[in-house]
Amino acid sequence: MNEFDFYNPSDEFMRSIRLSELLPQQPPFVMIDCLTHYEKDKVVSETTIRETNIYVEHGVMQGYGLIENIAQTCAARIGYINKYILKQGIQIGYIGSLKNLTIESLPHTGDVITTEVTVQDEILGMILAKAIIRKGNQLLVNADLKIALKS
Repeated sequence: MNEFDFYNPSDEFMRSIRLSELLPQQPPFVMIDCLTHYEKDKVVSETTIRETNIYVEHGVMQGYGLIENIAQTCAARIGYINKYILKQGIQIGYIGSLKNLTIESLPHTGDVITTEVTVQDEILGMILAKAIIRKGNQLLVNADLKIALKS
């Protein structure tokens, strides 16, 4: 019997993961619907913008909601690594800094956004990453962030 390769999971497997197993946040504060892709240094999430989201005002997801979406995509990556690779519990992380944030456009209710976080460097509980949010091929947000992991 072949052992499942958690280092190279299928996108189908990623979509099947319950986020409550990876994230410290719980509804209504969960800002991502599912993970769609995982590599060691990259994770992708997908989210449908809903009117009931606490960061949606007048049918538009606000910038701070998009930043939280990025943070939770990072947290889901950490949660995935801890649960499936390191076999340990949820680890808390904090955004230490957010630089070069560019918000080109805000998504509306019903839009599906994808958030891609690519790790640039990871050392001593600090993660430097680049995040991009898109709606289809349209770039919505671009940012560099530093995440500090609680030990």
